[in-house]
This record gives sequence, structure tokens and C-alpha cells, in this order.
Amino acid sequence: MATLTVREAIYYSAQIQLPDTMTVANKLARAEDTVREMGLTSALDTRIGGRSSKGISGGQQKRLSICLEILTRPRLLFLDEPTSGLDSAASFHVMSRITDLAAREGMTVIAVVHQPCSEVFELFHGLCLLAAGSTIFFGPASTAAEFFASNGYPCPPMRNPSDHFLRTVNKDFDKESEEKLQYEPAVADEAIDILVNSYKSSDTSEVAKQEMRQINDMDRRMIGRNRAGFVTKTLVLTRRSFVNMYRDIGYYWLRLAIYVAISLSLGMIFYNVGYGPDSARSRSSMLMFIGTLLTFMAIGGFPSFVEDMKIFGRERLNGHYGVVTFVISNTLSSTPYLLLIAVVPGAIAYYLTGLQKQIDHFIYFALVLCSCTMLVEGLMMIVATIVPDFLMGIITGAGIQGIMMLNSGFFQLPNNLPKIVWKYLIYYISFHKYALQGFYKNEFSGLVLQNDLEGHKTITNEKVIVELFQVETGHSKWVDLAILCGMIVIYRLLFVVIIKVLDMAKPMLKGVTLRCYTKSVIHGLE
Repeated sequence: MATLTVREAIYYSAQIQLPDTMTVANKLARAEDTVREMGLTSALDTRIGGRSSKGISGGQQKRLSICLEILTRPRLLFLDEPTSGLDSAASFHVMSRITDLAAREGMTVIAVVHQPCSEVFELFHGLCLLAAGSTIFFGPASTAAEFFASNGYPCPPMRNPSDHFLRTVNKDFDKESEEKLQYEPAVADEAIDILVNSYKSSDTSEVAKQEMRQINDMDRRMIGRNRAGFVTKTLVLTRRSFVNMYRDIGYYWLRLAIYVAISLSLGMIFYNVGYGPDSARSRSSMLMFIGTLLTFMAIGGFPSFVEDMKIFGRERLNGHYGVVTFVISNTLSSTPYLLLIAVVPGAIAYYLTGLQKQIDHFIYFALVLCSCTMLVEGLMMIVATIVPDFLMGIITGAGIQGIMMLNSGFFQLPNNLPKIVWKYLIYYISFHKYALQGFYKNEFSGLVLQNDLEGHKTITNEKVIVELFQVETGHSKWVDLAILCGMIVIYRLLFVVIIKVLDMAKPMLKGVTLRCYTKSVIHGLE
């Protein structure tokens, strides 16, 4: 998280990953030891930084990400280019610390390395060298140079062995024959063929196959890792998310400022609407606008939420916590901010407009606004799961809300909506419908309005909401609020279900894609 400092990131991760059998002091001590091993002591109180703010360097971010994964001393650790962005000295120190840790804790480390220096290369026990989809070498790293030399590709003196291996088998820059009349095998192609055939018949290959057979014949058992309990994870994630939302201006603070400005404008435009003949329409317009404004503008915080979703995806796949823990912690941490951005702008618009002054009416008004903002947050969580790109997600979320808004019963009265799809599906699943009808029942309850210019005729609340707005009066306003609360829960449950379904569907989709790709390759070869 870009808003956290290095110290906060490592401390929160330690409390989430390490088991409850360890005390908090022991967890923090483990975190400090890990930070020292990766040489990040000087950057402990520096924010990580990201797309909108500067922070630690790319190399320090790489080391921090390694810190977060070696906290638990895992049995098996995958590192994707751990030396990228580091100079030769830093890469050597990082890899030597990881090597010592692996030897001390009995860890197996599998790393993809990018142009390692000779000192880093010597730290690896095994080497897997691939080219054009074939195995060039798989065995002890110390014997790789001898293998290349025995096949006519000796490593020149004073040259890094890893550079020599890559230069020998890299065919990206080989040119075709200048005459173009006859295809001539490239130098790298020839080297790859020689090395692949030589490795297949080598003793190194036989030893590797024998080791794999022995591993396959071994008795197998699941090795689990002790983690923190559900309550501990939820509390730590809630605290971390709360801090992130507080420091990220784009999450809620910018929205609050815009809401306050628009609410002031709205309050001045509809200032003291009174009880005249046009006041019913003015009240309904103001209620509809304030309800849709706070929900529609929720897409403004979508980019920040997408960043959170990326972190959630990585940490969940690494087994740090589950979907339910994330949903609960996100809901708990965001609720105070959603209350703030609903109550403050809502109060400004409510009292400037001159709606009903009783405190119970305002409390209901604020509760509906809060419910709508929480509901839209759940909707955008679902959109972020299906459409992870923030620009496409904003468009998708705005489109969904636009359709619901059109079928809320304000722009076209409910009885005039087309029956198929628009009324008997979208109208009843649109949360704007229940918010708007709750607003109408709350505002026009006990209200008497003038029905002509002289003020001799009056109109009661029942006649306004039934005849003018076609509100369903068979249930109270609290039922509408309860439906909104139920939709909040349903949207978050849908988020959990979609995550689970995608987890099951992705391997199957990848399998289908791989089979199709394999068939096309075979057809091309034929």
C-alpha cells in the first residue's frame, strides 16, 4: 500500500501472517530481524509511495516485497527476478541473506534471476536453463560451465558464466541469410540443438530423472503453516485499511469536498422551498438529486479501490487471509468515512432546502443516504472483481447505476414504465427505487401543502405520494430502509461468491486455452 511506511507494512504483515501463539512483541522482533536482513533499516519511516506520491526506490520496494514473504520462513519460496532494480552489491547481499536463511530454516528457494553477477550466480545450487521451449541444462549450477565447454561452447576467461550461457542460446537477434534464397540455421539455433541433444543423453539428465522418480515415490503429506486467527486478521486488516483510507486523499476526502460544494449549491438553488403549489416537485427533485449524487460519485474512489484489490489478490493467493476476512475488514474500515460523506453534505442540503425540521425525519434521511453509499461500495467491489481495469470499471459502474437510476420511478412514473424487463425486473432490483420511496414517505408524512396560488386549497401527504409520485403505501418507510440494508449484505455476499466462482473457473479456462493453443501449434507444424 502506497500510503503505508515500510515499518507499518512489515508490522501489519507480521501480525497477519504469524500465528497467535507468538506474542505481539515476538512478531515485531521477527519483523525487525527481517528488515535488517534486507537492509531496509534506514527506510523504516518512509512511505512506500505509488502512482500519485513519491516514496522508497524500486529496489527498496523489491526488497520489501521479499521481506513480506519470508516473515513466516516458508518451506517453499518463489522469487520472480529478486535482483531486478538492484545494483550488483545490493543484489549480492540480498541473495546471500536469502541463501543463509534457506540453509538455516530448511527452505527451498526457486528464483528467476535477471542477469546475475558472477558472485550471485555462485550462490545457487541448481540451474535450469531454458531456450525455445526446451531444456538446455538442469542440474548443479557448478557443472554448467563444464557442460557447455564439452559441447564446444567454453566460457571465455574473465566472463560471467550466466552471461555466456544466455548469449549462447539467445536467438532473438540472429539474422536471416542476406541472400534470402535459402534458409540457413542461425548460430543460436544450432547451439540450442546441440545442447538439447547433448543434455538428453548426459549423465546429468539421468541423475535428474532418477531424483524425480524418487520424489514421486516418496510418501506425501500436507505441510500447513500456522497463521493468525480470524479475529486477529480481521482487526489488523481493518486497522490497516482505515489508515490507508485516511491517508489516500482520493479515497474519501476529495469526494467529501466535492459533496459539500455541490450540497451548498443544491441548498441555495432549492433554498427554503416552502409549502406552495410547486414545493412538492421541488422537494422530490432535491431528494432524487442528493440520493443519486452520493451514489453516482462513488465511482470517484474506484481507482484507489482497484489498488486495494490488487493487494488483496496477491495476499489472498499467498494464503495470508480469505475473502470473508477482507469483506468484513473493508466494511468496518469504510463505514466511518461513508457516514461522514453522507451525513455532512446531507445535513447541509437538508436544512438549507427547508425540509421537515424534526430530528427523527433527518435521522431517517441520513440513514438512507448512508445505506445507499454502502450499497454502491458493494456494487463497485463486484465491478472491480469482474473488470479489474479501473477505467473500464468506472465506465461499467456508471452504466449500471445509470440504468438503475432511469428505472427508479422518478424520470418515468412506475405505472408508465414498460412492463417487461424495465418494471418487473430492473425497477424492483434498483436500489434507487427503495431510497426514493423511503425519502418520499419520510418527507411528506404529516406535511400539508397548498394546492393553489391563493392558499385556500390544501393537499395531504397521502395524496401527494400516491397520485403525484405513485409511491407504494402498503408498507412503511422502515421496510424500504430494511430492503436497502438487505441489499448491502447481498452485494457483499455476491462479491464472495464471484471470487469463489472465478477461482474455480480460471483453471478450467486456462486448460481450454492451452488445449486450443496446443492444437493450433500441432496443426501449424503439420
